[in-house]
Amino acid sequence: MGRINILDKHVAELIAAGEVVERPSSVIKELVENAIDAGATAVTVEIKNGGVSFMRVSDNGSGILREDVRPAFIRHATSKVTDEDDLLSIATLGFRGEALASISSVSHLELITKAPEEAVGTHYLIEGGEEISLEDAGCPDGTTFIIRDLFYNTPARMKFLKTDMAEGNAVSNVVDKIALSHPEIALTYIKDGKQTLRTSGDGKLLSAIYAVYGRDFARGLIPVDYTLGGIRVSGYISPPENARPNRNMQNFFINRRFVISKTAMAAISEACKGVVMVGKFPACVLFIDMSCSAVDVNVHPTKLEVRFVNERPVFDAVFHAVKTALMVGEKRVEVDPSGKVTGRVNPFELAKKAFRERDEHWVEPKSSRSDDDPFSLLDKEDGKPVIRTAPIVAQNTPTDPFELYSRQAVRREQHKERFIDEQRAASAERALCEQLADAHSVADPAPTPADPRPLIELSEDAYRYIGEAFRTYVIVEKNDSELLLIDKHAAHERIIYEKLKTDKGAGYSQLLLTPVTVTLNKIDYNSVLENKEVLRSAGFDVESFGEGVIVVRSAPQYLSLDDIEPSVTEMAGYLSENRRQVLSEKMEWIYHNVACRSAIKGGNKSTDRELIELAKRVEGEDIRHCPHGRPVCVVLKKRELERWFGRV
Repeated sequence: MGRINILDKHVAELIAAGEVVERPSSVIKELVENAIDAGATAVTVEIKNGGVSFMRVSDNGSGILREDVRPAFIRHATSKVTDEDDLLSIATLGFRGEALASISSVSHLELITKAPEEAVGTHYLIEGGEEISLEDAGCPDGTTFIIRDLFYNTPARMKFLKTDMAEGNAVSNVVDKIALSHPEIALTYIKDGKQTLRTSGDGKLLSAIYAVYGRDFARGLIPVDYTLGGIRVSGYISPPENARPNRNMQNFFINRRFVISKTAMAAISEACKGVVMVGKFPACVLFIDMSCSAVDVNVHPTKLEVRFVNERPVFDAVFHAVKTALMVGEKRVEVDPSGKVTGRVNPFELAKKAFRERDEHWVEPKSSRSDDDPFSLLDKEDGKPVIRTAPIVAQNTPTDPFELYSRQAVRREQHKERFIDEQRAASAERALCEQLADAHSVADPAPTPADPRPLIELSEDAYRYIGEAFRTYVIVEKNDSELLLIDKHAAHERIIYEKLKTDKGAGYSQLLLTPVTVTLNKIDYNSVLENKEVLRSAGFDVESFGEGVIVVRSAPQYLSLDDIEPSVTEMAGYLSENRRQVLSEKMEWIYHNVACRSAIKGGNKSTDRELIELAKRVEGEDIRHCPHGRPVCVVLKKRELERWFGRV
């Protein structure tokens, strides 16, 4: 008897389904793309329990003719490709003809559809690839797919699914990308009975970005629109100061198809050199429109990877588009002699100006000087200038409640900004004292001018503090025979890391007076929620604040307020990429991250007292390397110096 078996149709379909349908998000992606290809202007997506038990996709597209319903569920049956020449220039999102056959083979599928030219719609049931019924149905033009019990007949695939929250966020991530790629489509997303996303369908990309990522992300985006060599690059990119610690918020759409393009990523990184900090990456939503014959999308069943006939034109187009946008979009604030501000304007100043103009009770103070005189409040007595205050003009309290509330809101924002600045300064001062002195102990007094090289009392050796080079390296003389060059950032980083590691983050978390919100993509968002206990062990108290938004209520006291958001964003990216690492490895990386961001930065100004305390810790605790493995201290022998100068 031969050893080779020919698989029956059902088993072969289950194997093939695994290439297309990996999880519920794969199903949603295929069905929504079919709706877009059908010309839909409104699409509704609904899931329950992460999409495992229930998924529904409804659209108002062209529908499916009754005579095409059965053939649509046959593998490799499609209306978008007729011969091999069509594969050389694919303009539709779908083209393989595998999606419906794969989905129906691993679920209970229900189809309700009607084409405009038909008087009656069609209701079709198919379970596990086998037809159950086909009958008339009353329904509007368009198509509705209902999928229940995904992978009910493939337990091996079912056990590899993640939690309902993880699968639901994967679906949310797919819906986000589709909403960004087609802002002209009104997309509604319902998750477990709650509407979590709704786009207007007005065709404006900025409206879609606002709906997906929120106001804070959409604010300040720089528009991009550039054409080079027949390739048009358009969309938005974040300003350099809002760059993120990873590339997870970089979205590229080639001919309105979301793809992962290393070519475009490299082009953006190259264009942002010298503008964006090293290790940071700008967020973006960029459309790359090019000839369909110049790109091959038939690379992988998921269609996330593409190949270019020539990558160089694509790289050049993205590079010059981003470079031009940053040059045009980044303008400094300028003030002309008249006092008018050009460029970026403080919105609170505009608000106050508008409120003042609308207030009918406002009376402009007058002075005896002319309006053209910039020193209108200066008078002279005996030839000397004397400052005189303008007369106080009484004004009635506004009777308009909105007006009163608006003025109060402006004042509250001003007080809030002042208070946050004071909090940052106080927090930084407290953290520095904690980092550089044990138990808030007072460090040695600063050196007096009479003794420019103070003695550092440490064991029986004689150490003398010389100074600091390049605001980075502490110079200490030891036993009149050696010079110690200490990297203050590396040393401080190691000190903080050892504290966090020893105490496991306990006792170093502080409650934030004003919680910090962090916007993430859905994959990173899910990783943070799955690792809340890990982050809490490191001093971060986080919780969900809506789809894709995390609120941080407490953070390690070492971190400044400005470092909390980038630190959480970086940790979220790490956790999403290293899900299978054991807890100890995750904690080690988080401690590294917190320590690196909290430590004194090279180039920052430090007092002699701080540097002396740092040198004591380095020698007293024999600190040799930072958590990343870089050396903390380099020794320069006196004999080497004498050899350089020809003394020996």
